Amino acid sequence: MKRQELSKIMRRAWQIARATGKAFAVALSRAWALYRLTKRMRAGVVRFAYEKADGTLRTAAGTLLKVAELVKGTGRPDDGRTVRYYDVEAGGWRSFRVENLITVYK
Repeated sequence: MKRQELSKIMRRAWQIARATGKAFAVALSRAWALYRLTKRMRAGVVRFAYEKADGTLRTAAGTLLKVAELVKGTGRPDDGRTVRYYDVEAGGWRSFRVENLITVYK
């Protein structure tokens, strides 16, 4: 693992801890889960669930593999507060806040 990846995980953990008010150990566990999720999405389609902004549960099938040609604009810079993915079921780009991840299915 590269030093930059570890630094990103720690920054994300602190952001989660500040946003949720939970213990740093809980936030660090969530940050590692997000790292593993994005790593798996770069390899293929992954099923996961998160809480939407309106409080409902969203089950998604997302990927980051071979979707570079689907990007239309420049987008926003990554601030580390959201995870962006391509939803294969809906056929479009989606994102969710890092503290709202519920689970990643096997």
